[in-house]
Amino acid sequence: MSENDLLCVEGLRFAYDGERRPVVDGVSLRLGSGEVLAVLGPNGAGKTTLLHALLGILKPQSGRIWLEGRELSARSRSEISRVVGLVPQFEHVAFEYSVEEYVLMGRAPHLGMLELPTQSDRRLTVESLDQLGLLALRHRSMLELSGGERQMVVLARALAQQARLLLMDEPLAHLDLSNKGRILAVIRRLSESGVAVVFTTHEPDMVQGVAHRVLLMREGRVVASGRTEAVLTSEALSRTYGVPIRVIDVEGVSLVRLEAML
Repeated sequence: MSENDLLCVEGLRFAYDGERRPVVDGVSLRLGSGEVLAVLGPNGAGKTTLLHALLGILKPQSGRIWLEGRELSARSRSEISRVVGLVPQFEHVAFEYSVEEYVLMGRAPHLGMLELPTQSDRRLTVESLDQLGLLALRHRSMLELSGGERQMVVLARALAQQARLLLMDEPLAHLDLSNKGRILAVIRRLSESGVAVVFTTHEPDMVQGVAHRVLLMREGRVVASGRTEAVLTSEALSRTYGVPIRVIDVEGVSLVRLEAML
């Protein structure tokens, strides 16, 4: 582990109770402040489980995770929440919170017991909504939003949390092209401000120009890992997804295409 690592994972292995085959098997990675890591792989590859282990929700059977030089297992839940934020793929909202109230919850890790949000907390909430173009929705009920709108609000809550490491599970799913572009732009700005980001996706084309590193997973194991341009190859992607995939260079931009299968 380097002193410059914000996150370091070595030999992570996790299996759910009653299952013999691990969902995450021997995964190692390193991430510095401001670095963006994209995790790609088919359904069932272990991507979401990996994020939950990095957040401390799941306890691995073996392997070690360090966060800012300290083992994750030695940190309290509140300590982790002040450093690591999660944007889940699905978020169930049971109560009729307004969008602004929901995003304000992102400030909870920074508040003491029974402490009320300050004006600064409310300002950060409004700034997070503005950053994602959501100010017009601030007084709307969360229950009235479309799936894409709700996903954007979940991201706004994570931005209000001001985490130094942001974990994003399929943040581009269910979004139109304009909102995908907005989220990718936010990831770039977070990286430039020193925030490290780990995000999962099924869209290799969306990774380029955003991710510094890529981790390819299949059946819980690492297929390839390294700099984006070195990992996103026809061979590595074909092994990861189990289908013929071709990466084409078009004027310096790599395009990923699924080969026709007979």
